[in-house]
Amino acid sequence: MNPKVSVIIPAYNTEAYIAKAIQSALEQTLNDIEVIIVDDGSSDKTVEVAKSFTDQRLKVIVNQQNLGVSAARNRAIKAAQGEWVAVLDSDDWYAPQRLEKLLLMAAKTNADIIADDLYLIHDGATSPWSTFIQENGEYLDEALQIDLISFVESGVYGEPVLPFGLSKPIFKREFLVNHGILYNETLSMAEDFWFDVECLINGARFFIVPEPYYFYRSRPISLVRQSILSRLNQCCIATNSFMQQERVKNNPALMLALSYNLASYKKHLAYYQVVLPIKQRRWLTALREIIKNPHFFSVFLSRLKNIIKRRIQYYVMGNKSVFDMSYNLQKKRKIVN
Repeated sequence: MNPKVSVIIPAYNTEAYIAKAIQSALEQTLNDIEVIIVDDGSSDKTVEVAKSFTDQRLKVIVNQQNLGVSAARNRAIKAAQGEWVAVLDSDDWYAPQRLEKLLLMAAKTNADIIADDLYLIHDGATSPWSTFIQENGEYLDEALQIDLISFVESGVYGEPVLPFGLSKPIFKREFLVNHGILYNETLSMAEDFWFDVECLINGARFFIVPEPYYFYRSRPISLVRQSILSRLNQCCIATNSFMQQERVKNNPALMLALSYNLASYKKHLAYYQVVLPIKQRRWLTALREIIKNPHFFSVFLSRLKNIIKRRIQYYVMGNKSVFDMSYNLQKKRKIVN
């Protein structure tokens, strides 16, 4: 008999963290699970740590070379046997009751996809500093259904909206199989966002519950700290490519939402093409980029208030964590775009 949930954990050089992730999955109050680790060509002891667990519900798959997080997740999904597929990043972990609680709510709502709030916790901290929903100034008192347009609109880069693409849902595996849905292996970032979009455009019922059961670790070295220019360029390419599909072109509301996202990416790309040379004291390059990218000024003015606020907190009030906390949250938000 197939397990109720397949927990898939893609891993790459996370020997210091993966044991906690695995343990949190194996210690769920829902016992009827399998845990599939896909090591994506790690050069550290990630595989050794994973194989040190003797639980029969655990399976370790090893890629001989690094193929990227999307390919690792796809390999795990293809190996999964559970009724549901739950993604767990190898440096994060679950609260013990997470899967049981989400499945109960999925049954009540007839969901194909269901997610929870996220605890935000700094690497090395003993308790979370906030949650995903709280930090975005939102409040939910019951499960919220998310439609395709609302989901896309929540992913607008640089705007104070609740970015649903950052959530860590569980997916009904039958739905994924029936619609042939896998992660886009050409993407090394924002893969969660586009995977969820693919589910929604195929009619998935997606709900998010207000309770947090997922611990999202903020650590200095991770995929979210890749070059901002590289991320924004890839977001532009992915959005443009998606908008060329006939099923998208035939959906005016979706095209409008995606066009707005694309315009936001381009504006912020212009901004960072100026800001990064300034930070590197490459003045002539910065000047050339200002001339080429007039959108720089509108984005700069829109961000000026927060820039001043953070510097006052840091230099005047002595809040040394303000840049770190703000940086990490912004990076986490922006990976969904």
